[in-house]
This record gives sequence, C-alpha cells and structure tokens, in this order.
Amino acid sequence: MAGPLFIGVDVGTGSARAGLFDQTGTLLASHKTPFPIWREGGDIVEQSSAAIWTAVCASVRQTVAGTDPARVAGIGFDAACSLVVLDRAGQPMAIGPSGDPARNVIVWMDHRATDQAERINATGHPVLDYVGGRISPEMQTPKLLWLAETMPEAFARAGHFLDLADFLTWAATGSLARSACTVTCKWTYLAHEQRWDASYFHQIGLGALASEDFARIGQTIVQPGTPLGAGLTPEAAAEMGLRPGTPVGAGLIDAHAGGIATVGAARDAGPEAVMAYVFGTSACTMASSPQPHFVPGIWGPYHSAMIPGLWLSEGGQSAAGEAIAQIIATHPASAQIRTGGGSIQDHLLSRLQALCPDVSQAVDLAGSRMVVPDFLGNRAPHADPHAGAVLSGLGMDRGQGDLLGFYVAGLYGIGYGLRQIIEAQAAQGVTPHLVAISGGAGASDAVKQLLADASGLPVMDTDCPEPVLLGAAMLGAVTSGHAATLGDAMAAMSRERARFHPAGGRIAALHDRRARAFALLQQADRVARGLTGAAPA
Repeated sequence: MAGPLFIGVDVGTGSARAGLFDQTGTLLASHKTPFPIWREGGDIVEQSSAAIWTAVCASVRQTVAGTDPARVAGIGFDAACSLVVLDRAGQPMAIGPSGDPARNVIVWMDHRATDQAERINATGHPVLDYVGGRISPEMQTPKLLWLAETMPEAFARAGHFLDLADFLTWAATGSLARSACTVTCKWTYLAHEQRWDASYFHQIGLGALASEDFARIGQTIVQPGTPLGAGLTPEAAAEMGLRPGTPVGAGLIDAHAGGIATVGAARDAGPEAVMAYVFGTSACTMASSPQPHFVPGIWGPYHSAMIPGLWLSEGGQSAAGEAIAQIIATHPASAQIRTGGGSIQDHLLSRLQALCPDVSQAVDLAGSRMVVPDFLGNRAPHADPHAGAVLSGLGMDRGQGDLLGFYVAGLYGIGYGLRQIIEAQAAQGVTPHLVAISGGAGASDAVKQLLADASGLPVMDTDCPEPVLLGAAMLGAVTSGHAATLGDAMAAMSRERARFHPAGGRIAALHDRRARAFALLQQADRVARGLTGAAPA
C-alpha cells in the first residue's frame, strides 16, 4: 500500500474546506462547502453549528472520494475562534435576539460584547496581562458575560461552551478535551501555569463557571495534535466516508494553523525570526519567542499556543480582506465592472499589473488616497474596538481608475497596520525579520509585493496553495504518530516558494511618509470621536 495520507479541515467565516495531503505536504485533493451566516445591525453575527458540521462532512466526503479510507492515517481541524453554545444534551440552543436555537454560534467578528469587554478591562485583573493588557470583544469571556447578563436563563441552561475548533473535535470524537491553543488565546487559560484563574471569573461576573470547576468551558486541556478519544466515532466516520477510529488530533485556531504551515518553511531562519501573517477575512500576526514579551495592544504572550515551548505574541486586524471588499462594494465604479465570471478584485489586480509591470510602482496609482481600514475597530496595536475606517483623498471621480487607486490604498492600509504591529513588538524585543504569509486574501504575488513595500519587511510564501489546510493536516500527522512532534511535521511538510522584498529608494521613502500620514488619520479619528462623543476615543 502507498504511504499515509492526512486530512486537514479548515472552518472559516463562510465555508468549510477539507484537504488531502501526503506525508511530504503535497495537496492531492480539496473541496469547499459554504454554510449560512446571519447578521443583525452592526454587531450581531451568528451561525449554526449543525450547518457547519454538515458542511465539514460534505467537504471531507468529496475530498476523499475515490481514495482508500485505509490510507487516511489522521485528521486535524482548525477553525475561526467563534463561540459554540450547546445544551446539556449537546443540542444547539438560542443565544441571541432571534430566539432561533439553530443560530447557536456567536461568530468571532460579533461585537455585541463591547460593553462587557470595556468593563472587564476596567477591573485591571492580572489575567489581562496575557491578552496585551486589554481583552477584546471578539474573545470568549466578554461574550459569555453578555450571555449571562442579557440571557441569564440561556446561560444557566447551557451545558457546554466551546471554541469552534473544539466543537469540531467533539463532534468527530465525542471528546470534550479542549485545545491549549483555543483556551489560551481566547478564553484566558494560563497555559504557562496550566490553570484557569478562578479569581478573574469571580471578579468579572462569571463566578458560576469557576464554582463548577470550569466544567462547561474545559477541564481537560491538551496540546494541539494530541489524540482525542478513540478517534472518529462510527457516526462521524460514516458522514465523512472514512473509517471509524481514524485518529483525530486536538485542533487549532485557523490563523495558527496557517502559522505552523508557513514559519517552518524558511530554512535559513528559525521560527523566532519569522512572523506568521494570515491574511483572510481578518488578518492575524503571530511572532514566537523563547521568553514572554508583554506588548501593549498585542494579544498574549501565550505559552505553547502555536509552537510547543515558545511564547506567542498575536496581533492583526478584525477587518482585512473584508475591509478591501467593503471599499470595493461602496465605490460607484464597482457596478460598472464586468468580470466575465471572475471577481472584481481579480479584475483590479489584472489592471494593476498591466499598468505597473513593476508592482512596487503602484504607489503612484494610490496618489494622495489614504485608507485606514478599521471598519471593525483596531485590534492591534491600539486595542480600540470603537475605531472607525478613514478614507482620505475622496473626490468626485466615479470611474474605475479611482476605484483602482482606492483598492491599492486599501491594501497599503493593511500593510501599514502590519507595520505598526511590527514596530510595537520591536519596541518590546520581539524582532522577526521575515513575514510568512497565508490566507486567501494574500494569494496574489502582486498583493504580497504591495504588503512587503508597505510593511518594510520581506514577505515569504510557501509552495502549498492551501497552507491553512496544510497546518490542520500536520495535526493529523502528529496524532497518527507519523510525525513525532509538530516541529517535525513543520520541517517535513512545508517549503518556501518565493520571497518578496520591499522596494528601496524613492518608493521606500514614500511609504515611510504615507505610514506617518496613516497614523495621523488614526489619531484624527480618535480626536473626532472624543469631540462628537459618538464613541469612546
């Protein structure tokens, strides 16, 4: 029989994807299945765990069609850090104003708990030192506090609160073990001390969880890739077209799966020198170091949350690819573009490259246009959920050339945000000198060059077209014993494809000036909010 195969499953904001990989990390097959999402107002975003699981099983089944299930040695899951709520029988239950029990997932980008996050931050509890000093409404304890305060009967009736990745491994195996990645990064578990801090939960108003010895949020915490239960249950295996008992490893947050799939590919640099950058709907930066570094506005430090034994500093933005989509959708010229089946972004990238064979020259297309893409607040380094987007340089031009200029300026805005994170971390001793990119919004070589120019660091990508799926598949290699450690899987299954260096000279100097203008516009937004009182400054 030929060598072992591994499945990686990635659940993002709008779809579930599965990929089949061999032991060298080569992608053999993949499939994507969408699932619904509900949005209400500007804050509430919900999904269905049942619909997500159905999409996961459909994607795996299609991916392994025609493959001998006996060759599938292990499976790993990653997911966006959304909150799944189940009752004591493991069934979905309503967690929002709709009252619909099918809508039992509070999506990561949901900001309903902004007030709760502010009040938690006002406590100044020492646990907050390990989330960059300020907790985000995207994290789980503010959301749990919202549920406890707003829907107390539902909070009391709930039997299980799970991060989405942990829900997936529970659905696959029946194990309620939580991944150290999820609970450390999003639930305030202190991995370096291997404990929850009961005083934090009592102080913020979630003492009920501590009083029950954290049974509903996780009593068994394991490292990513740890084998769970007896592997796939017969029911899950039948839905996926796999064998019962196929090993399943504890999962990862989606961004962290992209991180482990890319940072090991730079053979000339250790993981401490490489910042993982996942550029999708949102953006996430992850820098590793042997010692903890406390960086204001940067999540963490988290111990062993991505690479075992190393501390993780995590930044990023809530709106990245979503911000670019918003810029395009609100420009009048977007209605004029006929793409012939492709996306408007594909059209804009094609036009950019036709006008600028040297992509770094695209800074001239941006002209005086500036975009601060904080449509969903600023996650890092300002930890300001009330921040708003700022577009400067707007005129009366409604043509495609103006849209292209703002599209480029929007990508640069993402890059200047990345630059700010790099600079904030460098001030505290975290100094990676290479960015390893993954995520669908950064798939284009032109986008990688634009980000390198704006951030000021080289950007590297790998030869795998689906690095986040590869990271999940690495968990399958570890849980099945075909890789002794996650580090071994990283070394064996990922390879560098290309490196994009920032332009120098005139272009570098222009980006330095634009980055200063970017910071001034952010400051103007804070001042304007203070003057108008519309949102906290």
